[in-house]
Amino acid sequence: MTAQGFLWVLGAFLLALGLLIVIHELGHYAAARLCNVKVLRFSVGFGRPLWMRRCGRDGTEWALAAFPLGGYVKMLDEREAGVEGVAEHELPRAFNRQSVGRRSLIVVAGPLANLLLAVLLYWFLFMSGVEEPRPVFAAPPAGTLAAEVKVGAGETARAVSGTPVNTWTELRWELLRRVLDRETVVLETIDARGHIAVYRLEAGRLDSAALDVDVMQALGLHLLRPDLPAVLGTVQAGSPAAAAGLQPGDRIQGLNGRVVSSWHELVRGIRESGANPIELDVLRGERALSVRLVPEMVEEKGGKRVPRIGIGVRDDPELRKSALVTVRYGVGESLQRALTQTWEVSVLSLRMIGRMLTGELSVKNISGPVTIADYAGQSARLGVDHYLRFLALISISLGVLNLLPIPVLDGGHLMYYLAEVIKGGPLSERVMEIGQQIGFALLFLLMALAFYNDIIRLVSN
Repeated sequence: MTAQGFLWVLGAFLLALGLLIVIHELGHYAAARLCNVKVLRFSVGFGRPLWMRRCGRDGTEWALAAFPLGGYVKMLDEREAGVEGVAEHELPRAFNRQSVGRRSLIVVAGPLANLLLAVLLYWFLFMSGVEEPRPVFAAPPAGTLAAEVKVGAGETARAVSGTPVNTWTELRWELLRRVLDRETVVLETIDARGHIAVYRLEAGRLDSAALDVDVMQALGLHLLRPDLPAVLGTVQAGSPAAAAGLQPGDRIQGLNGRVVSSWHELVRGIRESGANPIELDVLRGERALSVRLVPEMVEEKGGKRVPRIGIGVRDDPELRKSALVTVRYGVGESLQRALTQTWEVSVLSLRMIGRMLTGELSVKNISGPVTIADYAGQSARLGVDHYLRFLALISISLGVLNLLPIPVLDGGHLMYYLAEVIKGGPLSERVMEIGQQIGFALLFLLMALAFYNDIIRLVSN
């Protein structure tokens, strides 16, 4: 990865992380203020503060700390007040003096703020309109479920088990939900002549290893991409293509001595080359050129590393119109769809966590900050709408993760409060201390696994 590419990925990641942390902690902060609990510090990050400022009638410290993977809202609490304790007149504003209901509201407000952010982002996207690929299939690879039932190249998906789909993203979502349940997927398609076909894909035949990759790849369903001419539309600054002198408007006519007649053939040739040097035959206006370069290996979804040279195809409005569809809804329907999407993604996240705990899904699906940063950079390059969709997905993941009943997480505190209601009084400090130790151990193991997966993805080819 070039220095510029690294800075782009880092910037997109830090922006996403900072926004999601601030929204989460603002949820806690707003609920605390609503319950008249005094907030001592609002911190983005952990550790030594790099920047701090006091403001507000309570003199709340607003801080930016050195370790950015998280944040916290510190409230007035007798258990953490030290030797001096809490002043008599401020006891009613101490967190520990609040009712179970108020404490639960303050704790749950953080994850709810993340889920609300996702709703707002989806709402905006559905109203403004999102350009998506039409769900048109390429020829399925031999040996896949789609090939067995003879899904035809050029057919367009209309519905999955009775649910209409208009875009490739909607198709992928509906298939993922049903494949996780090992359902028999009923796929309805229509071809260019208007002939409707119905296929039954026995998803239960897929083994757990197949579910570790993209669900579409596991089923053998691939997007049919327009056969564009191999003409460069963009050349990324700092990329191997830019270093070799390639320019927008260049037509690639050959790769390592083989004739290239389409963009698809060019991409396939670059992928087949791996990290080996490639030689391109280029036509620039009337002048023929020969360009030699070495692809850069980058990681794509699923952890596979592929060669990239940093070029983009020249846009063809007519082909774009035939290959893409803009999905846009009114204010009311957009809100309904945003709420439904947030709910379904949240439930799916919980189900996938459950499947990993039972061994039905591999823990390789757990991603750490390196992979998330890479996805942030990729989505930002694709455009604002893709980046906002990435933010919504990560915000839901953060909200759901914090609601898990693990001590030190928000869900762990809610578990304590439930036990307090059942017991008729607060749990002993010893029990809570043991719970905290268990929670920290679980989080450490989770973070270690996530970092391990990141490293494996980085070193694998």
